[in-house]
Amino acid sequence: MLRITDISYSVAGRPLIEHASANIPEGHKIGIVGRNGTGKTTLFRLIRGELALESGEITMPLRARIGGVAQEVPGNEVSLIDTVLAADTERAELMAESDTATDGARIAEIQTRLADIDAWSAEARAASILKGLGFTDAEQRMPCSAFSGGWRMRVALAAVLFSQPDLLLLDEPTNYLDLEGALWLESYLARYPHTVLIVSHDRGLLNRAVGHILHLEDRKLTLYQGNYDTFAETRAARLAVAEAENRKQEARRAHLQSFVDRFRAKASKAVQAQSRLKMIAKLKPINTPQEAALRAFSFPTPEELSPPIVRVESGVVGYDGKPVLSHLDLRIDQDDRIALLGRNGEGKSTLSKLLSNRLAPMSGRVITSSKLRVGYFAQHQVDELHVDETPVDHLRRLRPDEPPSKLRARLGGFGIRAEQADTVVGRLSGGQKARLSLMLATLDAPHMLILDEPTNHLDIESREALVEALTAYTGAVILVSHDMHLLSLVADRLWLVKDGRVTPYEQDLEAYRALLLTPDRPSEKKEKPKPARPSREAIQALRSEVRKCEDRVNKLNEMSDKLASKLSDPALYEEEKVGELEVWNRKYAELRQAMEKAEALWMSALEKLEAAQA
Repeated sequence: MLRITDISYSVAGRPLIEHASANIPEGHKIGIVGRNGTGKTTLFRLIRGELALESGEITMPLRARIGGVAQEVPGNEVSLIDTVLAADTERAELMAESDTATDGARIAEIQTRLADIDAWSAEARAASILKGLGFTDAEQRMPCSAFSGGWRMRVALAAVLFSQPDLLLLDEPTNYLDLEGALWLESYLARYPHTVLIVSHDRGLLNRAVGHILHLEDRKLTLYQGNYDTFAETRAARLAVAEAENRKQEARRAHLQSFVDRFRAKASKAVQAQSRLKMIAKLKPINTPQEAALRAFSFPTPEELSPPIVRVESGVVGYDGKPVLSHLDLRIDQDDRIALLGRNGEGKSTLSKLLSNRLAPMSGRVITSSKLRVGYFAQHQVDELHVDETPVDHLRRLRPDEPPSKLRARLGGFGIRAEQADTVVGRLSGGQKARLSLMLATLDAPHMLILDEPTNHLDIESREALVEALTAYTGAVILVSHDMHLLSLVADRLWLVKDGRVTPYEQDLEAYRALLLTPDRPSEKKEKPKPARPSREAIQALRSEVRKCEDRVNKLNEMSDKLASKLSDPALYEEEKVGELEVWNRKYAELRQAMEKAEALWMSALEKLEAAQA
């Protein structure tokens, strides 16, 4: 069990967490929620021991392993699969030692422990995790240096999942995943065998992968049973009760104050007036949970254009003469709300660039209204803001003739308050930067708004505000997001980007989710396909595994013969050597156990090879 007992921590003299407590039972999946800046990431650093508590304590079982995603995997020449395998340090150390160990007893111990931790299936488990996070079999053998920072973050996530720590700490893990990767992660975490703490603003993840919500608010921790929707309902009820109690107390305070105001000057009533003043002083305010108003987004309204606003006819688009998407015949009207579905690398970003006129077609035609204005938001644009300039500076560059009051009003319409408007971007939070980028993308009242992962740095309240703004917006919306809650509330059309084509997806998002989680399930109308014959590389890998297993058994047999020879020595059975005899008998028993497991693994490998060659 993870015990958080009466902890306090301040940043620059400002209390962030104050006398907070919570007990997390072993094996529970906990979602940690709270507004941006309340201290969720700081809580993780306190649990890991990276920061020193001012008071209180955080305790865990002895020798429990804590794991979290590294900042980023280095861009070295180590392959993805080897990077993930190396994350299980115990396995890596035992495997290295098994190649050099000469003592029979130690070899037995190593082989027993390797069998206990299922070391021989490690590569298959690592490959499965990498595949779930979007890496093909070929990419898994490529060096880390071949991938960008966002993809290396996925490798870092795969590494910590593979190592299976006793306490897994994940801070916004879906921020660098696409919809397919996020859905796979939901399914994986629901089956994870140990304790998980997840900081997330993704309602889908918090509804399907966790069983409790830990709410950080007013510098306190409150543990709620159930998923996020259950938490929201329970908390709404608490808010209603607290608000009702607050109204009753305010009415009583007003009644007492009225008496005091009327009779304080009268000598005959002075005592009663003083008594009531004391009663007013004793009425302590009822603390209602912080419920800051949604900082709504205010998208400007574009004028109406004749439909369609965009039409693509026989379009082909790609890079360097190589098509990524072809046979594109698409129509977009101003009232469309379209979500783009498809795995990373299939061409969603390429299509977005084509529709926003950032990429010209290789052939075919893209016909747009002559007055069409397109707003484009992508995650990389948040990173391209000028870190040494303020939001006002960014806006003044685009609207040099507007007075400062109007510039600030525009920023306020996107939840950027006065003090933040004068703060350099480098010191703003990720959510504030995202709001600024969204404001800049919609500044010209676009008729079509293309949003690529707009919610990555927004808290849950801000995401709800974005849903409301997009619902009220009168232009077309093209949306790419891993947030199924956002997609389900905004999109009314689904386009599937797959195999170089863009086609309407006629079913709903839940059907798409089920399809992704069971990709190999045959259709009821189709005959079940015959399993494909394993590739030459796969058969070679199986043969290599058989040889390794056989060598392991032979090595253990040699050690067994040496131990048997030792145990046949009559001198070992003399009375004064009873303790030594017990040691050798125990080593022999451990060796026999390791041999049984090694032989079972050998037989299993042989059966797999025979089945593959059949």
